[in-house]
Amino acid sequence: MDITDNGPNPNAFDIETATTENAAYRRVAWTGKHLQVTLMSIEPGGAIGLEVHHGTDQFLRIDAGKGRVKMGPSKDDLSFQRDVEDGWSIQVPAGTWHDVENTGDEALRLYTIYAPTHHAQGIVQETPEDAEKDEEQGRDEPPSWVEEVDDKGEESA
Repeated sequence: MDITDNGPNPNAFDIETATTENAAYRRVAWTGKHLQVTLMSIEPGGAIGLEVHHGTDQFLRIDAGKGRVKMGPSKDDLSFQRDVEDGWSIQVPAGTWHDVENTGDEALRLYTIYAPTHHAQGIVQETPEDAEKDEEQGRDEPPSWVEEVDDKGEESA
């Protein structure tokens, strides 16, 4: 399925099909003024990576595969842990350290909704390394027309 991030304009697409067909680590599907939808694919044995968004709430939904979510108040205290699979949702409050690991033998396909917007409009990052490089080089910033940005920052472990 071909997805085009048309910015803060009305949009509709089959999110389950788009999610299960997405092979990129991260693909921004839609960017609004206050929230953003991204599709993700995590390879077996891989993970999103332990991180915290200090001013961003997240909603994640698994559409294929199996994984384990870990969350907690610090990177050394991930006391909330659950096995998740197709059909499960994950809610990550702002300021919560979190990671999702693929524990299955197929790609873990999920989508995430950030509020407020967190990534560059329409950016596609094929691998976690591409995502890290884009962040380090300043290519993964929300567009200027976004009305609400997480100005409290993000950290990775």
